[in-house]
Amino acid sequence: MKIGYRRVSSESQNLDRQDFVCDKMFEEKVSGAKRDRDALAQMIEFAREGDEVIVCSIDRLARDLRDLQDIIQRLNDKGVSVSFLKEKLVFSGDADDAFARLQLQMMGAFAEFERNIIRQRQAEGIARAKSRGVYKGRKKTVDENRICKMKAEGHSVTDIAEIVGVSRMTVYRCIR
Repeated sequence: MKIGYRRVSSESQNLDRQDFVCDKMFEEKVSGAKRDRDALAQMIEFAREGDEVIVCSIDRLARDLRDLQDIIQRLNDKGVSVSFLKEKLVFSGDADDAFARLQLQMMGAFAEFERNIIRQRQAEGIARAKSRGVYKGRKKTVDENRICKMKAEGHSVTDIAEIVGVSRMTVYRCIR
């Protein structure tokens, strides 16, 4: 069976660019930097010996080399091959292609490097915006005054957390 995996990094993006045909498709809109992705876990669980997992490109499967190798190894250990359309690479447990492994490691390292550069640029942009007074961070979603008032009235941290709809840690941070 041909199993597809498509991923984009955010809800505002669409999956149209990753267009290919398969028998079963797993899709998600979540950052590749996250290790715990529901559709990815479901796809790995669903795949059976003899299946082929098809992914548009390496960076759609993982953003760091260790995670990429781990995912491919888990699938290969189940007897599942993994194909990357853009890079024209196929990895299977029974074929130990040294050149394909080298390409995987290089492409994975480049994807990880690209992710780190994006993070660095983002941090630099935020720092510049903060220095100009433009960036204030995200808007507060918790009414700290309400939490402090409730604590002063004698409510327990657990009660406050339940009433306000936040974690107890958030309540502790507010009353500090």
